[in-house]
Amino acid sequence: MKKIFFLFMMLSAFCNAVFAQENTVIKLVHKVGNQPLQLFTEVYTNQWNEPFTVNRFRYYIADLTIEYANGKKSYTYQKPYHLVMEDDTTTKALLLNKSLYKITSIRFLLGIDSVKNTSGVQTDDLDPMKGMFWTWNTGYIYAKLEGQSDSSKAPAHYFSYHVGGYKHVENAAREIILPVTINTSSAIKEIVIEADILKWFYGENDIKIQQEPICHQPGKLALKLADNYKNMFLITEVK
Repeated sequence: MKKIFFLFMMLSAFCNAVFAQENTVIKLVHKVGNQPLQLFTEVYTNQWNEPFTVNRFRYYIADLTIEYANGKKSYTYQKPYHLVMEDDTTTKALLLNKSLYKITSIRFLLGIDSVKNTSGVQTDDLDPMKGMFWTWNTGYIYAKLEGQSDSSKAPAHYFSYHVGGYKHVENAAREIILPVTINTSSAIKEIVIEADILKWFYGENDIKIQQEPICHQPGKLALKLADNYKNMFLITEVK
């Protein structure tokens, strides 16, 4: 009887160890330059010397893909569409369904594909009640940045960038490819990806709050913002 109990305990310990190794976590950390993002209270300054606070920051990650050193790819996250919200810490940790090792890059779509934009009422993270949907004609908001700035000429010095658009000439979805340059020959417990909000304002396009405080529809400004913020992500830690 003691032998059976001992074997049972050993098996339980082994299963627990295996289970623990099966879960790599991707953590998303939001920053403004070198400063951590704090909603409502902290005043930041962009590249154009415009002060601003952030009230809301959200975006969609879709089709998360892991690329391995042997050339293979895998989809290791159980949700095809994931809404990241700064005001909900649970959305900033993506628990994968396996342990990663020997990976070369992480890929995902920042946005929603055209099929889901035109597929009728959705549920879960695509539920319109999440506040990331315009209309069935214009589709989903892929990324949202809202706040206040003394530089804004909008009422209450508000600025609001809602970026979306799925039609061919207005497609604001962007593929993000993040290379992994750190040695990952052993099992990875955690990957930290930082997103820098300052990248919304510069890069391929100069975006000044004073000149363009509002974006609430697909079009040229949405595309400019998308081309800028596609570069806001960076893998900063693999352990």
